[in-house]
Amino acid sequence: MASDNGAPAAERALAVMADAGEALDAVIQGVNIVERDPDDITVGYGGIPNAEGTVQLEAGVVEGKTHRAGAVAVLEDIPVPSQVARLVMERTDHVRLVGTGAKEFAKMHGFETQDLLTEQARRIWVEWKENLSQEDNYLPPDSLKDPALGEKVREVQRHYGTIHCSALAPNGNIGAVTTTSGLFYKIPGRVADTSVVGAGLYADNDVGAAGSTGRGEANLKNLSSYLIVERMRDGDTPEEACLFACRRIAENTQVPRLLNAQDEPNFGVRFYALRKDGAFGGAQMRGAGQMIVGDADGVRRVEIPGLFDDE
Repeated sequence: MASDNGAPAAERALAVMADAGEALDAVIQGVNIVERDPDDITVGYGGIPNAEGTVQLEAGVVEGKTHRAGAVAVLEDIPVPSQVARLVMERTDHVRLVGTGAKEFAKMHGFETQDLLTEQARRIWVEWKENLSQEDNYLPPDSLKDPALGEKVREVQRHYGTIHCSALAPNGNIGAVTTTSGLFYKIPGRVADTSVVGAGLYADNDVGAAGSTGRGEANLKNLSSYLIVERMRDGDTPEEACLFACRRIAENTQVPRLLNAQDEPNFGVRFYALRKDGAFGGAQMRGAGQMIVGDADGVRRVEIPGLFDDE
């Protein structure tokens, strides 16, 4: 099971488990494909940078059998943060490392560094920079054609992007991983929900797993993935549990700038849940969406409901 950009990850995960690989091995190898893909501008190499033009990555992993977890955040120059997160779980007595410490830990374990800012991501960042304000001295390319256009600021949207992948192995073990380059143009040093166990992901062999993409701040304040797993423990189906998490976020969103005219959240958040018996489901805040599912019937897209209609 994966987010809607996770079809290659799901295919790889199925292949790993078909060869007797563990669930956590499977999902990490799966998301590595996306982390290394320069065309996915929301994850790993090629991800959109922070406000200063630096790519900072984040990832978390959870093993359902042992309840062990590892995570990294504000990680620079390492394209596969999910692998570093697993090493934090296996080779330290900590759960999360951030910033320079995370990078030095990765280098200690043999990871090579590289510049993660691709030309595509750089161009997107420069366009944002040039259109951010009418008060600075940056000019967009359009100003070369018509000086008057230099006074116009095109709309700059806030984008979220992440990949989540959870797997149930034939032996009953569950593994989960979430990895991201984070909010486009974020304030340097920002840590999202991706590396926070219980917020961006959670797994428990006795119940199942859950993960999220979308507005990380909403998940941080509601521990959404843990909430979904606990709702499944109490009898909710995966879809019901995901919708419950959306409702909880909506109830707890009281800041006017985060609400639309109907007093509903104006941001996107999406959840994915996998139960220990193989049942799966998802939900999102607004409109219908999709998730990726891979099982004996192959890898395919599955529709998931929204709590509210599209605006």
